[in-house]
Order: sequence, then C-alpha cells, then structure tokens
Amino acid sequence: MKKLQIKPETGLHGTLSIPGDKSISHRGIMFGAISQGTTVLHHFLTAEDCLSTLQAFRSLGVPIERNGETVTIQGVGLNGLEKPTEALNMGNSGTTTRLIMGLLAGQQFTTQLTGDASLSKRPMRRVSDPLASMGAKVQVTDGHLPATIIGQHLHATDYHLKVASAQVKSALILAAIQADKSSILVEKLPTRNHTEIMLNAFGADIETAIDDVTITIHPRPELHGIEMTVPGDMSSAAFFLAAASLVPDSQVKLLNVGMNETRTGLLSILKRMGGNVKLSNQHIDCEPTADLTVTSAELKAVEVGADEIPDVIDELPLVALLAAKANGISKITGAGELRVKETDRIAAIVTEFSKLGIAITELPDGFIIDGTKPWQVKDPHLSSHGDHRIGMVMAIAALLISQPLTLDGADSINISYPEFFDDLNRMVPQAKEVD
Repeated sequence: MKKLQIKPETGLHGTLSIPGDKSISHRGIMFGAISQGTTVLHHFLTAEDCLSTLQAFRSLGVPIERNGETVTIQGVGLNGLEKPTEALNMGNSGTTTRLIMGLLAGQQFTTQLTGDASLSKRPMRRVSDPLASMGAKVQVTDGHLPATIIGQHLHATDYHLKVASAQVKSALILAAIQADKSSILVEKLPTRNHTEIMLNAFGADIETAIDDVTITIHPRPELHGIEMTVPGDMSSAAFFLAAASLVPDSQVKLLNVGMNETRTGLLSILKRMGGNVKLSNQHIDCEPTADLTVTSAELKAVEVGADEIPDVIDELPLVALLAAKANGISKITGAGELRVKETDRIAAIVTEFSKLGIAITELPDGFIIDGTKPWQVKDPHLSSHGDHRIGMVMAIAALLISQPLTLDGADSINISYPEFFDDLNRMVPQAKEVD
C-alpha cells in the first residue's frame, strides 16, 4: 500500500521534463533494428514496457546499447533478424506484442510470444486475423497469448480495419513493408500516426490520403538509421495537465511535450471545458513538440463521443476525473475499447470513483458523471487494478481530498512512468516522499 499525497495547501507549482513518449520509444527500437546503420534515440523512456521491446530485439540478434536515456541500435536491416533461442517475453506491453506480430509475420523463421497474466487476457485476434489476409500464419491461444508466428512470404492487401486501433494498423504496416506489392489500409477513424511518420523518417514510402484514413504502403523500402530525441509523452503529461487544472492556485510548466495531432485530444477537450493551457517553444524534429503551461481553472461539463475517442483513448480516465469536478453533467460514449486495456478501465474507474463518492454511472461504452455533487470518501483504500493509468488517475484524485488515502498496486505505474511519484512530489514543495 502506498500513501497518497493529500490536497496541497498552496496548489501545484514547478517545471517538469516529461519522460519520453512510450509509443515513439517502442517504435524507435523496432525501426532502428530493421534499418541499415546506426540509430540513436535520446530521451528514451526507460519504463518496463519499452524495456520489454528493447530486450525482445536483442533476443532477435540486434546489437543494442543503453546508457541511461540514450539508446544506440546497430540496425541489421529488414531481413537481418535472427530466430530467437527461446520465446520472446512481452511482459505487459500490448504495443510490443501487436507490432512485433506484424514484423515477424514476414520473417523466415518461427517465433513464440508470451506475456504476463494481464497481457495474456488481451485480445490478439484483432491482429492475427487481418494479418491472415496477407498470408501470415499467427497462431493465438483462444484469441490470446501465448502466440506462435510462423514466418511467411507475404502478399499485398487492400484491407478495411475493423477497429480504430493504431496498434493493429501498425502491425499491418510492418507486414506490408515486407509484402510483394503495395498495400492499402483504410481506417474506421484516424488513429495515432507515429508509425507512418517515423518509418518515413527512416526512409519508407508510406502515403496518407487527404481523407486521413486511407494509407498506401509501398514494400521493400531501404531503411537507414537516424538520430532523434524522443518527445515527452503527452499521455504522461496529461496527469499534470489534469492535476494543475483541478487543484486550486496551481501553475505547472511541462517541457518538450509531443504535440502530434493524433495525441492532443485531451487539450481540445480541456479547452472546451474552460481549461487554461498555453503553448510556447513550438518546433518540429520528426515529431512536433511544445512547452505547455497549465493554470488551475473552473471547469464546465463536456460530452465526448466516438469520433474523438482515438485521439484521447489513454487519457479518458483523466477526462472522467476532470468531469467529476466540472460544473454540470458530463457524458463519455463510444469508448468500449477501454474494456480491453490492461484492465477493464470503465469498470475500474467506476469502482474507484465510487469509493470517493463521485456521482458516476457506468455505460457499456463509457460514463455519465455529475460534477455538481460533492465528493464523500466511502473507502480510503484505492486500487490500481494492476493498471498503470488507473493508479496514476487515483493519485491525482487524491490531490483533491483532505484526508489520507492509500493505493494498492502502485508498482504497476512503473510500466509507463517510473518517476511519477517523484515528479508529483516535486510539484508540492511541502510534500515528503512517502512509502
């Protein structure tokens, strides 16, 4: 059990350098591995999920060195990966698992993938089935891990994605660059486009049509290593955007945050709610970044529907928390994807918010939240449900309450943000490190 920081007397204040973007750190390892030459990643996220990716590619014969947050990859080319001597352990990382399925589907050897108990419950047919349309052989166990990937020569596909998922799209792109001809993918809604942007920076030829959902992938690109600084992760910055918006008398500055347009949904929603966030020092180095200064604000209720979900999927628990202090009744729908994350995030949020007396109603695909009702703690013992994002949301919620609370399963936060509690305590000068 971890004791959580209670409501600070003077708000949150300070400047933070946000840890590197998880999605980009994963992809930097993968794309550097299949390129020719050296790739250097600065500000790499040293969280457990990204280290799972790093170790997996070492096991595939890729020389990788890490010195703190700098990772150097000696690429082996698209055809240079080696058959691992044992099953690849994906840990808790769904991104590693789904993307590597697409990449290994086109190699000429067989690989087994395993994962922890949580990852082994997450759906994998959403990847294996569309890969089959390209001739891939990915065998999953009742739709889950463990999985066996029997490498094949792949053929092109013209495929309409069944789910709005950047992970599924990216798996298909990594298969398509190994196919015999050009492939076309059509998304239900635009999703994170880090794969397209970064692969093109490495030398690929991937075109996105003006409709933002039709993607053409030309095969067999000559990929070459690059040097890049990984932007700060918007999904990690989001916790401090929410905290500083909610805790009275706060002002926090977040440095070098990734501003990819497919990742800034929370900023758009926060603006509609009356939030106060100012951008400065904007620039583009492969991916756009900016410094964000957020000041506390009186918030109003909001409605979020299916068309916005892909751009804010990881931040939806925070949107629910913002709504719980907003003036009015908020509604979030079209978010059924939350049911198949590290835990059922809809059920988890309803369970934990109810402990705090938040007026929240569970929907099949979201929530209804009445922010006008006062909170009243019914159970001070909160749980992360083994999910890093649920754990961090509850730590932010505790900043709005003046009585001690504890969090079970706080270690899960190491999956994406090992320094989270250190950074949070730095924003509250009077806070002491707690166990």
